[in-house]
Amino acid sequence: MLDIRTLLIIDDCAADRKIYRRYLLKDPHQSYQIFEADCAEEGLALCQKIRCDAILLDFCLPDMSGIELFDQMQQEIFKTSVPVIMLTGRGDEEVAVQVMKRGALDYLVKHNLTQDILQLAVRNAIKQSCLQAQLSKTQERQRLIATTALRIRQSLNLEQILNTAVAEVQQLLKCDRVMVYQFTPDTDGKIVASSVESFRTVALCDRVAAGEEAGEQGTESRGKIPLLCTLPPAPLTNPQSPIPYIYELGLCNCVSLKEQFNTNANLVVPINLSNNGNPTPKLWGLLIAHQNSGERHWQTDDAQMLNEVSVQLAIAIQQAELLAQTQAALAKEKQLNVFKSQIIATVSHEYRTPLTSILAAASTLAKHNQQLDESKQQRFLGIIEQKARYMSKLVDNMLLVNQFELEKPKFKPIPLDLLQFFSDLIEQERETTGDRHELIFQITGHTQGFWGDRGLLQQIFINLMSNAIKYSPDGGTVEFHLIGKESEVIFYIQDRGIGIPIKDQENLFQSFCRGSNVDTIPGTGLGLAIAKGCVELHGGHITLFSEVGQGTKVTVSLPKVFPIDQLSPSST
Repeated sequence: MLDIRTLLIIDDCAADRKIYRRYLLKDPHQSYQIFEADCAEEGLALCQKIRCDAILLDFCLPDMSGIELFDQMQQEIFKTSVPVIMLTGRGDEEVAVQVMKRGALDYLVKHNLTQDILQLAVRNAIKQSCLQAQLSKTQERQRLIATTALRIRQSLNLEQILNTAVAEVQQLLKCDRVMVYQFTPDTDGKIVASSVESFRTVALCDRVAAGEEAGEQGTESRGKIPLLCTLPPAPLTNPQSPIPYIYELGLCNCVSLKEQFNTNANLVVPINLSNNGNPTPKLWGLLIAHQNSGERHWQTDDAQMLNEVSVQLAIAIQQAELLAQTQAALAKEKQLNVFKSQIIATVSHEYRTPLTSILAAASTLAKHNQQLDESKQQRFLGIIEQKARYMSKLVDNMLLVNQFELEKPKFKPIPLDLLQFFSDLIEQERETTGDRHELIFQITGHTQGFWGDRGLLQQIFINLMSNAIKYSPDGGTVEFHLIGKESEVIFYIQDRGIGIPIKDQENLFQSFCRGSNVDTIPGTGLGLAIAKGCVELHGGHITLFSEVGQGTKVTVSLPKVFPIDQLSPSST
């Protein structure tokens, strides 16, 4: 079915008007609704009442010339250009030049006019006018989009970018509200920006269990995620047809936006980020425009503008994220540099005393070996061995803490007999601990079925136990309690030592932090930091309770079986 175009014929000759009407109504390529006027005044009145797609205008009219009427219509009536074809009974080139300069699309001489010539002239005039209008509209749209993109990309702060985007798009589309909805790995997502302050947070997509269904959609699954197709929507076949309610994006299981936001019309486009050279983009979120007040039919131009803005918004988001990553990397590098300086300072300080003792003992043995009896020789050798072990442990601690700072150590859980494991460790401690300290080991409950990393678990015990002994300089009991429960094991180490001031307890699990009352007791401030890191790798928790002069109790709880889906690739 052909589109019907509205045509106005302004000519004082009724016979001529009849001929033009007959010619045009026979056009097989175009249908017309034709209005007629026999003078300029009547023609002006009709132009004010109807929207014309083209005008046939006689050069000679009884009340004014065609050129004068054309000028008046341009000034008083037409907001946009309407194609005008000037008709005259004389083949005057000067008249033709004047008419074309005024903006008429064509000039026809009546006595040369045929059916084919008139039909072709009117069709071409309408077509040319439509193309010119579309070009002007496209240029204006590109100007608006460029202005919007410039404002969006003036900042590298993500929050500011998103807030600017929704405000600018609302002005661009003249709609009631614009929002940015961001998908997140562990939830459906959330609204992160809205041009209207008061809005409801809603889930746009049904959550489904990851597995075969997620795989069939071609979506990378990480636990429960919304199923989404990240391909862009197909172009609309008819650019003039309205887009009802939701501009489809291939989103699977998507709840109707009309129901979710109680709106009458919505327009939704994806925000796709480049994916490290992967041809399939990463779906970051959705850019949503919707209307509350009255019915609105979104046109193709609306969708195209929103799509183009989403591209610019994606670039701005990616730049903001890149800046944030760079700043985080610089902060991390600064932190590591500080950490390395602390290591150097700690090593140089902590190595000096044991090295001095080792050198003194070795020098005495070398110079006076013949004069020393066997017991004194063994005492000096014991000093060398003790200090060397301390230095070796210090190096091990430094390396382990360095691993925690750079990347987590590998976690390799195996079945462990905790009763035997801790019994062996307690015996080793008793062999090296002096007579002033009494180590007590108590166990309750069932500890069978525990999976853990032997090396990391040993680090937890050794660092906590050595702290308990070291910070009990006057001796006394150090208790180790192991409690087995159905799904976890709990153990705590309690001493009767110097305790820790409350003001120092908050930072004690950080590297190189020590209590302010340690006085001359040697130490690096790494023990609790190492223990905490090892506990967290097991998926457990560590807490500390201490009173100055009363002692310290450190409690560790560990799950018997670490969830397999939380293991990192390096752990398996």
